[in-house]
Amino acid sequence: MSPRRSAEPETAAVRLEHFDRPGAIGAIMARIAAAGGTLRHLSTVRRIDGDEPLVEVELEVEGIDERTLASILADDPDVQAHRLTRALDRIFGKRVIVIGGGAQVAQVALGAVSEADRHNLRGERISVDTIPLVGEANIAAAVRAVADLPRARLLVLAGSIMGGDITRAANELRAVGIPIIALNMVGSITEAVDLVVSDPVQAGTMAVMAIADTATFDLARQRGRRF
Repeated sequence: MSPRRSAEPETAAVRLEHFDRPGAIGAIMARIAAAGGTLRHLSTVRRIDGDEPLVEVELEVEGIDERTLASILADDPDVQAHRLTRALDRIFGKRVIVIGGGAQVAQVALGAVSEADRHNLRGERISVDTIPLVGEANIAAAVRAVADLPRARLLVLAGSIMGGDITRAANELRAVGIPIIALNMVGSITEAVDLVVSDPVQAGTMAVMAIADTATFDLARQRGRRF
């Protein structure tokens, strides 16, 4: 099981405002599908009050070009405004997620951001997202949610003790193809991850190297080792 590389076809992205009616977004997507487009990402940006409320959404569509997408939306009676934008994978790119205790998270982020800067200067797009959390239930829920985060490519668990439901959540996450690096800590988590690294700054550095196309570090060849 290796990090998922970003080999997906390019997508057309658009931000649009449509009437907040039941079935409106479904009708829009039906028109896009009829033209050969496939929805890859949808997010609600905000709701807009008025005589007839609107919803602003962001769409990323694969299979049709920007001109075709704009034409479809211009002819849709539910769409009141739209503008083409850029797909998030072309702006923020692949994501490293860091979860755990505040001090350890900060040090992992230091290493990850510094290493991402090196690779982003060479054409990569790698971003680092962190959340300091305490409590087994909170951390386990966050680990499971990583599978639902768009563009998440690798998780770093940074703390001093993790096990129980966090370990079960880690196994579930790795089963869907997202590798995990953990700091060397107390608990069963170190037996359920791809790599254990003692130094948090080094852990962040290695996390970015593992998902960067411009790096030669292969996490699969290091799996099960401790540093």
